[in-house]
Amino acid sequence: MPCLYITTNVNMEGVDTDPFYLEVTKAVASIVGRPQNLVMVVLKGSIEIVFGGNKEAAAYAEIVSMGGITKQVKRQLIATVGSILHSHFSINPTRFILKVFDMQALPLPSKL
Repeated sequence: MPCLYITTNVNMEGVDTDPFYLEVTKAVASIVGRPQNLVMVVLKGSIEIVFGGNKEAAAYAEIVSMGGITKQVKRQLIATVGSILHSHFSINPTRFILKVFDMQALPLPSKL
């Protein structure tokens, strides 16, 4: 179950976020190879973020998935989510950071 958690300094008050949720959920499901009904998206706006010394529109996101993450998937997620944030909230992709975390890549604890 992939979970995409996004924080941004963009004010979301009065913004219709439904089209964003629909587009980003569909994109994550397609890229990671999971059904849309298993993708969770959390969006928190109006968070204080300073990036590059200024408060222009920026976003930080984390995606956690249980498998399905390769180098190519990481690149595609960064490009696609960055593009979606730009088209919906005018966040320049150069002011967006995505941390990708694959739970399945973790080593299993030792039985010793």
